[in-house]
Amino acid sequence: MTVAHILGFPRIGARRELKTAVEAHWTGSLPAESLQQAAADLRARHWAQQRAAGLDYVTVGDFAFYDHLHNATALFSAAPARFGFGERISLADYFAMARGTPQQPALAMKKWFDTNYHYLVPEIGAQTRPRLNRDWLLPEVHEALALGHPVKVVLPGPLTWLWLADAEPGFDKLSLLSLLLNAYFALLAELRQLGVAWVQIDEPILSLDLPAAWLAVYPTVYRELAGAGAPLLLASYFGAVDAHAGWLKDLPIAGLHLDLVRAPQQLDAFLDGWPQDKILSLGVVDGRNPWRTDLVAVLGRLNRAHTALGERLWVSASCSLLHVPVDLDQERKLVPELRRWLAFAAQKLDEIGLLKRALDQGPEAVWKALDEASRAVERRRSAASTCVPAVRARVAALTEADARRESPFGERIRAQRQALKLPPLPTTTIGSFPQTAEIRAARAAFKAGTLDEAGYRSAMEAEIAHAVRRQEALGLDVLVHGEAERNDMVEYFGEQLAGYAFTEFGWVQSYGSRCVKPPIIHGDVWRPQPMTVAWSRYAQSLTDRPMKGMLSGPLTMLFWSFVRDDLPKREVALQLALALRDEVCDLEAAGIQVIQIDEPTIREGLPLKRADWPAYLDWAVQAFRITASGVRAETQIHTHMCYSEFNDILPAIAALDADVITIETSRARMKLLDAFGDFQYPNDIGPGVYDIHSPRIPAREEMHELLQRALAVVPAERLWVNPDCGLKTRSWPEVEAALSRMVAAARELRAALPGAA
Repeated sequence: MTVAHILGFPRIGARRELKTAVEAHWTGSLPAESLQQAAADLRARHWAQQRAAGLDYVTVGDFAFYDHLHNATALFSAAPARFGFGERISLADYFAMARGTPQQPALAMKKWFDTNYHYLVPEIGAQTRPRLNRDWLLPEVHEALALGHPVKVVLPGPLTWLWLADAEPGFDKLSLLSLLLNAYFALLAELRQLGVAWVQIDEPILSLDLPAAWLAVYPTVYRELAGAGAPLLLASYFGAVDAHAGWLKDLPIAGLHLDLVRAPQQLDAFLDGWPQDKILSLGVVDGRNPWRTDLVAVLGRLNRAHTALGERLWVSASCSLLHVPVDLDQERKLVPELRRWLAFAAQKLDEIGLLKRALDQGPEAVWKALDEASRAVERRRSAASTCVPAVRARVAALTEADARRESPFGERIRAQRQALKLPPLPTTTIGSFPQTAEIRAARAAFKAGTLDEAGYRSAMEAEIAHAVRRQEALGLDVLVHGEAERNDMVEYFGEQLAGYAFTEFGWVQSYGSRCVKPPIIHGDVWRPQPMTVAWSRYAQSLTDRPMKGMLSGPLTMLFWSFVRDDLPKREVALQLALALRDEVCDLEAAGIQVIQIDEPTIREGLPLKRADWPAYLDWAVQAFRITASGVRAETQIHTHMCYSEFNDILPAIAALDADVITIETSRARMKLLDAFGDFQYPNDIGPGVYDIHSPRIPAREEMHELLQRALAVVPAERLWVNPDCGLKTRSWPEVEAALSRMVAAARELRAALPGAA
């Protein structure tokens, strides 16, 4: 019989129950015991769903209160020494590392490969001594077994955990491997004693261009782990691993998982000569996008594998279902036709179960479901909204001139300084201010129809005026309107663009308790009318200081949406660029002199293989420049990027030709800025001086020190002062305390500059 399973399931709950519980715990209103019970209830529900869909195993270990890689840090007692924890990391310690303490900043966050999920970066060094912490994972295994489920445990692989960790200077990460394997060995032995059927070990770094030294240790690692406990299923995803097919076949593991959605071409390399004593798990249902699977087409690809492997074939999703919303059945307001095109995590469980039945019992056993899926896929392909001739013609007519400012940066910056008359080290923020309970209540009332449009506009204008007054009182130089009217930096724009659709409950986890509701790009994209101009014009009318217009860039709109899979991403990005270019030009015409085009996702979109980078970066840069290049030299274009390492793509970032770039640097204490200095980045830059994702408010002296470090890299005339990111998740008391210290630090340094009065 074919085995059906998944690599992981969304942990947040269909109604974001985990977010509610975790945030209540952080405020002190929910005890740790109640939080643990809420988590256990969610896990039990998700395991029951997996079994009801016909899956052969439930997956245990995919749950996390914050992040699954951070779970491994707790599981193996690998907290950084700077926190001063004991050998057994508690739940309070776990959250302290994630959120920071008054004494210590939080662990850094980075993007999980090319997804919109963030992981907490482990910190390792000579003092790191991994050892099994039985307070983590094992209780969840006991829960699943007590409920009578056949269990497959999932763990981040030891080499993936090490590769993604941040090592202290001069420390060889692989020197920690022996101690780490001892901890893994102890865990695997306990899992075997508990009766766990399988252990899935995730090694997604195999999709990267790994150094030879790292590839060379894989056989040794898995020879050591293979005899420790239950059979091992090595899982790789997000890309092709067929270049390693030879030695992967020889690894002493019981099975291998392949992502056939991202890399369908790799199957042949593994079917040819696949060992008779090993299973092959094929990820054929898309774990990254909510589109319904063409089950008939997938079965056509699976039949050959089924013939070759028989009962050694497992079917699954391409990767963890963490990256898609939980349950489509909640969506009652979607257009019915569009709804038929979609499958969320719960529906993808059913798709996997259907594929298992079709392979084992024949397609006729599930022919109605197969036919319905095929008809839905065909209707989507032929829908009128998927191809708008005017949009396609505008993209086809683009020229090089459309992606070029009218003058070079040196000339533009002189014109901008004369127009804006800003002081040295100008201060600003990244765009959003706190989304208060009053703002959320007004938005909810407007959506519910209990507050009319005039009342809603009045409420939002009051919030904008409030934000402007507070910024002026704080002494900021370039203001923002605060984005009170925006629910999300992508959803807000997508709601006003043709070609997008929206859900009520399509939440996915971005980091910690932060969830986003990505819109769905189902057709050609264009802008029916201005989206932000009225709000920005009103905000500018309240102040004599420059007011920054705020937009999400084309790449962010692309990668933070669920993207159609029937058109190359480049084409969708160019459609978005043209729609946003219209908005930029309208903002300028409305008197907005500073316009920020946020692009935190430029690195997120990088292909995992370096050979594919140049083609991507070419069209990514083109899309940004098309968005930004329709304005006069005097109009200053900003962009913002966060949670990225830039040193290997700095030529592309410079090619964006933004007048000012603001970046996240505080958690790394300006370390990211070194790459900009080494590269001699030519334009203005604003390295963030405090971390907005933590409730910790750094002292003025700390910000002063970070700015001094920045001045050692960036000339004063090109340095801006700002937080790491937007402030919507923080409270006003936190914001005012932090920004007042930031402005004070900037003014102190400004006064000390040569030639200062």
